Amino acid sequence: QVELVESGGGLVQAGGSLRLSCAASGRTFSTNTMAWFRQAPGKERAFVASVRWSTTFTYYADSVKGRFTISIDNAKNTIYLQMNSLKPEDTAIYYCAARQGFESTGPSMYAYWGQGTQVTVSS
Repeated sequence: QVELVESGGGLVQAGGSLRLSCAASGRTFSTNTMAWFRQAPGKERAFVASVRWSTTFTYYADSVKGRFTISIDNAKNTIYLQMNSLKPEDTAIYYCAARQGFESTGPSMYAYWGQGTQVTVSS
């Protein structure tokens, strides 16, 4: 089992920045890829970015490229999502997820999920 705990959400004005953290514990050695997803009210959960534990290879959704950066601290078993130039449309609950395979944009491909952290961007 893998446990994921997100933190760092909050309220920010458009153009501002936030950094989300996701601390992983348990059988993290059984996972290869960590990812961030987000879900806005009334919308489906959507892929944001992913990173591999071993090679730190990263992959981003087009909507966040150039604004968001995913990173990993292997020593702390923690991943981060640095979000810059935030827009009101970035408002959502952000979830951390983990899977055994390599990067995938489908939520159903991820076996482990955190509880989510709310990000609200005001205009």
